[in-house]
Amino acid sequence: MSVYLGEGDLSLHSADCCADSVMHFPAEMYAGLMICVDLTHLAESPPPLLAEADFQAERLAEKFCGGGTFALPAGPELEEIFRPLYRQPEMRRLPYLRLKLQELLLYLEGLESGGRELTRYGSQQTARIQEIHALLTEHLDRRYTIEELSHRYLLNTSTLKEVFKAVYGLPIATYMKEYRVRRAMELLRESGGSIAAIAAAVGYESQGKFTRAFKDVTGQLPTEYRREHRG
Repeated sequence: MSVYLGEGDLSLHSADCCADSVMHFPAEMYAGLMICVDLTHLAESPPPLLAEADFQAERLAEKFCGGGTFALPAGPELEEIFRPLYRQPEMRRLPYLRLKLQELLLYLEGLESGGRELTRYGSQQTARIQEIHALLTEHLDRRYTIEELSHRYLLNTSTLKEVFKAVYGLPIATYMKEYRVRRAMELLRESGGSIAAIAAAVGYESQGKFTRAFKDVTGQLPTEYRREHRG
């Protein structure tokens, strides 16, 4: 089974579980924090702030170290904990992070066990979604309907749309629109092809439709982008 994390999601598991897990980055990167906590040491020598709050490391072990992966969906509580980190000057970032980690531990200890988890997906489903992604991105000059993809990869349409969004973070149409524009940006910077030729290469039947999509994503016209970034 697989759990795909989106913006603001949080995954928790024991080191034993982590040893047998595989991390895969569909977008070839991630931005976030990875935190390792020695619960035995934390129980014996908690920081003063946690000790004052009567923090019990054993409660974390009971909730999150049962052998599986627990994943919390993004929400205002988690966002409130982490957002201030991004506003700190570099010299304060590390001490501020230490404070925020203690706040996170207090938040997790206070959670009711059995909270809402992220949806888990079977490996066969996610493998097919990755195949669909490869097909769509390798053949930008061809447009496939959801029904075509559903029939070809033996997934019902609702599952296909749900799992694609979970894996790649956006609905298929939105993802492919942005992908086509990003590829067009590369061609505008690196090639001398006409706007019409580039539009056709990334799957737009007319220059007008391409121009509208490009401006929706970048806020610029293709000609403006090329003028600023060529060379």
